[in-house]
Amino acid sequence: MIRTITTKKPVEELKGLWKDYDRIFIIGCGTCTTMCRTGGQQEVKEMADLLTKSGKLVTGSMVVPVACDELTRDIVIDNGEAINSAQVLVIMTCAFGVQTISKSINKPLIPALDTVFIGKETGPGTFEEICNQCGQCVLGMTAGICPITYCHKGLLNGPCGGTNKGKCEIDPQKDCAWTLIYNRLKEMDKLDLMYKFQPPRDFNIAPKPAKMFIPYEEERSEEYAAELP
Repeated sequence: MIRTITTKKPVEELKGLWKDYDRIFIIGCGTCTTMCRTGGQQEVKEMADLLTKSGKLVTGSMVVPVACDELTRDIVIDNGEAINSAQVLVIMTCAFGVQTISKSINKPLIPALDTVFIGKETGPGTFEEICNQCGQCVLGMTAGICPITYCHKGLLNGPCGGTNKGKCEIDPQKDCAWTLIYNRLKEMDKLDLMYKFQPPRDFNIAPKPAKMFIPYEEERSEEYAAELP
């Protein structure tokens, strides 16, 4: 299951952000931050305890099912009285959740977490980045293994000279991404792909802020439509 991975901000940083406020409402998320143990029921309770010990009044708290869902707006409205009595909201969600909530209420927000990557749970409490969203996918050339995220150096052409007995020189406990790619391509009888040079990434392909428009069925280009059966 794909999740947005977050980490807790340092307490001292948070204290600096809420030092000018006395009344605070807390919002957590029942999905990604609950799995990461950074913004679920337990973490929201711990945050409330921290605020209380810091001399703040917690006007209320809640954990919305999916903070980045547009239904969050309705949930925020339902808790309007407790939220309106607060001066600021401490948001224990990913950045997507913070931005979704910010559209629903005209109050200052304090993000309590840092969003670090989009990843997949590979074991209990263990998450690995699976996609850098670079806009230039090479998985078809690398046997489905992403060198941008799995290789510590993000090499599009590998392996580097530091690989040792199939292990990464930066993390000797980790398999070299390009050794894995080589072995899988060999199993597929596609080792010729290893010899195809991948040009440097073009960072203009995904300009920031990114935006995309998906045309309706009748708006598809003639070129694309011609390829359909």
